[in-house]
Amino acid sequence: MTDAVTAALPRHLTPFVEAMVGYRITGASPGTHVGMPSGTVTLVLSLDAPLDLVGPDGREGRFDAVVAGLHDRPALIRHDGSQHGVQLDLTPAGASLLLGGPAAELAGTAVDLAALVGPDAARLHERLSETDGWEGRFALVTDALFARREPRRRPQPEVEHAWRLLQRTAGRAPVHEVAREVGWSTRHLAARFRAEYGHALKTTARVLRFQRSHRLVGAGRPLADVAAVCGYSDQSHLTRDWVALAGASPTRWLREDEIAFVQDAGGPHARG
Repeated sequence: MTDAVTAALPRHLTPFVEAMVGYRITGASPGTHVGMPSGTVTLVLSLDAPLDLVGPDGREGRFDAVVAGLHDRPALIRHDGSQHGVQLDLTPAGASLLLGGPAAELAGTAVDLAALVGPDAARLHERLSETDGWEGRFALVTDALFARREPRRRPQPEVEHAWRLLQRTAGRAPVHEVAREVGWSTRHLAARFRAEYGHALKTTARVLRFQRSHRLVGAGRPLADVAAVCGYSDQSHLTRDWVALAGASPTRWLREDEIAFVQDAGGPHARG
């Protein structure tokens, strides 16, 4: 059984949060959920047992509240068939707002929320566990994490524009065209982009292309169509990228990950 509710975000949060979803999944088979690479930083507040997580860097931990930075390898969540919590998909600007530094500082790893916001993380988790109803929980999260924070920094305009261009084209814009549009050399843009987001432009483009394919595969589109729409040379190319970025082919993921969290505004849901 799945209960999933997507929050209506206030306008002032949209530069920082792409989606906030409350979810409760019960009755699935115990297994491992794959946390897919994407163009957002994932923040999860668990409402039952702590998340049993293997981060994209291979480090293991159990978290009441965890932030997974931008990554190009899968994160793994081991579960007993139940999941209950609130998930936020943060933009890099949102991650930077909580962190006080560039999103690159979180790239490729997962950390306890307390590393970003201090003791407020434990207080938020405790209050969230005592709050009934998704609307009240969403309001509590919004107030605790964002009400009293102002951006202390922002990327250079050229770097921010490069990110938006890659995002707008779902990773299909060639790197040399991105550099030409922002007016920098490819080498200089690559260095500044990595310092801000933690990954090379080509890696980010690859992840954004994969993210689009992940959404389409999860929606049931034929793999050959997904490959063509997302800019892969063919279905075999799509499969190779999935194995590299998700640790499994699309067909294996569909078959084995019974609790499939779709990392878009539709929020988490379970199959089966």
